[in-house]
Amino acid sequence: MSATNPTTKRGWPATDDAVDAGAVLGALDDDACRAILEATDDESLTATELSEQCEIPMSTAYRKVEKLTEADLVEERVRINTSGKHATEYRKCFDDVLVSVDDGDIAIEMTKPDADTDASAPFAVADD
Repeated sequence: MSATNPTTKRGWPATDDAVDAGAVLGALDDDACRAILEATDDESLTATELSEQCEIPMSTAYRKVEKLTEADLVEERVRINTSGKHATEYRKCFDDVLVSVDDGDIAIEMTKPDADTDASAPFAVADD
């Protein structure tokens, strides 16, 4: 049995830091990153689950989720297992990305998920 810790960070940072356009565009230009974003659209997955579902090596899954996390496109959460083994899981944390160019400057705007998604739900429990 496992549960997701709902007290961990969800969604956007509390600060109004600007999004790194290069990091976002680099991640979105990567085939494996896009596959991970599709896989994590409806559910949180561990790196092992992403490796299997996206048919990529484990080392690639870890590198790509790190790239996506740095670009603020996925969030990390802790899946707490009653067996004592905890795992980090990843989930897409945006709905839309809007890219605009104004006087040579690239601006990125991301919309966050609605408040009524599973982020507000109490523990997501699953059997192992």
